Amino acid sequence: MCYGYDGHAALEQSLDRRGLLRGSLAALAGVGLATGLGATAAQAGGHHHGRRPVPKELISLQLWTVRDALNGSPGYDATLAHLARIGYPRVELALGYFGRTARELRRFLDGIGIKASSSHDGIAADAAALDQKIADARTLGQRFMVVPYLNSDREDDWKRWAEQMNVEAAAARKAGLRYGYHNHAHEFTIDFGNGRRPWDVLTEELDPRLVHLEIDIYWAVTGGINSGDGVADPEGFTLDVIRSAPQRVLQYHVKDRDPATGDMADLGTGMIDFARIFRGHQVLEYIVENDTPDVTPQQTAEVGYRYLRRLRF
Repeated sequence: MCYGYDGHAALEQSLDRRGLLRGSLAALAGVGLATGLGATAAQAGGHHHGRRPVPKELISLQLWTVRDALNGSPGYDATLAHLARIGYPRVELALGYFGRTARELRRFLDGIGIKASSSHDGIAADAAALDQKIADARTLGQRFMVVPYLNSDREDDWKRWAEQMNVEAAAARKAGLRYGYHNHAHEFTIDFGNGRRPWDVLTEELDPRLVHLEIDIYWAVTGGINSGDGVADPEGFTLDVIRSAPQRVLQYHVKDRDPATGDMADLGTGMIDFARIFRGHQVLEYIVENDTPDVTPQQTAEVGYRYLRRLRF
């Protein structure tokens, strides 16, 4: 694949689109038609005196975003090298090591100047698998390891998973790693029939001394909209989720939401006011992600990086 894509031009275009979106929604709000779209006057891109940037060294990319490029053309090595050229200092691993051992992958990443600071890994099947997962994370020099997805309509399943995660988190802590959980929308929408939802169980059962949260902003916003609890103010709902959890929120997945379709969108082209959320709570890692890139995975990665570099909050 050719990497002749102009990320700066695409960013400017995305910011122009976002400005038009804000103007349109402001007009709609003036006639009472914007109810339910949330705080859309996002502080997109531009430089604002007295406001801080997202530190470059805290920007990352979830490799699920570029999975098609990793698995196809141009392949793993060329795609990671391209991310390094864009400016990404770190990535969050997914999908395995693509034929390398952890040591071999560490050597490759060191060579192109990218750090694997985090990874998405399921709950280990047994003690040996947990030991291997932790050993690999240490070899790669990770700071975080995160459970990316769990789903059930049974409350007991969520309690069991929380217990298992607490055990894994204790082992990770002994190894010098931080252990987290990554949300989707269903944690806020599944009703066990007693008014309790998976998020209630997780935040009650996960040990806040051991387990942190990786809040996926798109999914939290979507969960608030779908549940009805965050329709009027999706960003406010997300901030309430962050502030009310006993667990510390240490990582964000940063991806935008199309206001018309509700689909994922490249950063700067959707409705989410990231600056408001970042002002409300800062984290140790801002991870760009879009499960369904708007054009190509590489372009999504570049637009996301440029957007976060220009954002002021």
